[in-house]
Amino acid sequence: MYLFSVRRVLLAALSLSLAGFGLGCGSSKPVRAASLTASAKRKVAADFALKDADGKLVKLSDFKGKVVLLDFWATWCGPCKFEIPWFKEFERGYKDQGFLVLGVSMDEEGWQIVKPFAQELGINYRIVIGNDTTADLYGGVTALPTTFLIDREGKVASVHVGLASKADFENGIKELLAESAGKSASVGIDGRGGASRPN
Repeated sequence: MYLFSVRRVLLAALSLSLAGFGLGCGSSKPVRAASLTASAKRKVAADFALKDADGKLVKLSDFKGKVVLLDFWATWCGPCKFEIPWFKEFERGYKDQGFLVLGVSMDEEGWQIVKPFAQELGINYRIVIGNDTTADLYGGVTALPTTFLIDREGKVASVHVGLASKADFENGIKELLAESAGKSASVGIDGRGGASRPN
């Protein structure tokens, strides 16, 4: 019990210090944020079936036809916590256009720690509990956060490893929504046009 507490404190301290240097938790490499891959070169996102907080089975393939921000994160990860308000905002602002956020928590303790954390932060998007098998489907997920933008056809359009900017995410979301809509997505969720400035 004591060793576990020390481990958690050390991981939290490490994640906060990495956030200051623009790194992800568990990563020794700088953040890598990718622009959208050309649609013809995109690969199908691996499907999975994981349970949400209500015990309902969630399959990624259920969301085909929507743009999905798939975020691998953990409660002890400082950069992950930094991105959550952005993802809440995106969920609110773009859900009516066919967008959703799906969080995959990599916390070993499961819902015991994730539920109170999600309630405290007022997370408004769906969360499931991931595992090593799920992470392996996405290349091993060596750093948190690792975030995938998935197009309406269920293909990976971009990958962000570590803490990326709010504008990077929002620009990618708007481009993917505009792709299938066949029109320009020129107005941001702040109503002024363009991407909202990162906080």
